[in-house]
Amino acid sequence: MPTPANPLDGFTVDRAALRYVGDGLQRPECILAERDGSLWAADARGGVTHIAPDGSQRFIGQRADARFAQAADAKADDFEAKFTQGTLPNGLAFAANGDILISNFGTDVLEVMSRDGTTRTLYDRIDGQPIGKVNFVLRDSKDRIWLTVSTRVNPWTAAAARRVQDGYIAVVDPHGIRVVADGFHFTNEVRLDAKEEWLYIVETTGPHVTRMRLDESQPGGVQLKDREVFGPSHLGGYPDGIAFDSFGNLWCTLVMVDQLIALTPQGERRLLMDDGDPEASRNLLDRMAAGTVTAEDMQRAHGSVAPWMASITFGGPDLRTVYLGSLLGTRIPYFTSPVAGLPMVHW
Repeated sequence: MPTPANPLDGFTVDRAALRYVGDGLQRPECILAERDGSLWAADARGGVTHIAPDGSQRFIGQRADARFAQAADAKADDFEAKFTQGTLPNGLAFAANGDILISNFGTDVLEVMSRDGTTRTLYDRIDGQPIGKVNFVLRDSKDRIWLTVSTRVNPWTAAAARRVQDGYIAVVDPHGIRVVADGFHFTNEVRLDAKEEWLYIVETTGPHVTRMRLDESQPGGVQLKDREVFGPSHLGGYPDGIAFDSFGNLWCTLVMVDQLIALTPQGERRLLMDDGDPEASRNLLDRMAAGTVTAEDMQRAHGSVAPWMASITFGGPDLRTVYLGSLLGTRIPYFTSPVAGLPMVHW
């Protein structure tokens, strides 16, 4: 049988057709979409902003312990402190009961928050050691929780600049929490394919996407094996967020250079949108390759649509609305995709 045409053939994002939702958001890095059309966005004020289908929004602050509150009171204006101090919700996922799982990039813990803001820590240590720079959380159809840790180096900007390879992936299942793969270049988002046979792993400073096959044959719980790079070994920027569409394309944001790309099922790179500053992006890539990149180089490189483009979420009634999260934005851009995304695991 002939290979079906890829719905992304010839597609690029029409910048003129972009629309926006949300106002005054703070670091809407990760976005969850509900079936009723509402959105939940991570918020740097220490919680999550709920955006209703009619566009109205409500910030839900975490009812945090004293440790979180004390850190959040620090008024940090410098770049590194802005992304390393205080509670800083990053990756989000729906728990089985509708609560929100939060990987807290500021306090290095995995949390769960009810929809009134009540928050408790699920894990802050693994194998008796501090868990590290928790980045992303994903729940699969078997109610297992996949957690990524970018690095144990503090501040994380030093790990990124030196391309430290100490990131890892942990899983939470009936056997508890355990590391299932390590040695990654700044582990970021992960996604499972439609059949949940492969876990796709963003290595931000790789800079590439790798994948590993799920092995459920062992009595101690799921394991990962057969690690391989998927797509180009250098994506032309620093991957952050990924999401599958129903055809099997893996959409991917390149943070700081602010490009949106897709990797076809064959691993071919497609550029869907380039919103970066060419000079700042080139400087960033050159200095990262030379190992001389600074926080200032990172700060200079960004676009305007979703500055420091970070995540991708398919939503809407037909899963064809694409929402882009960002680290420096205050609103969420969205557009219509020619292909539906894979549905999220809800509750």
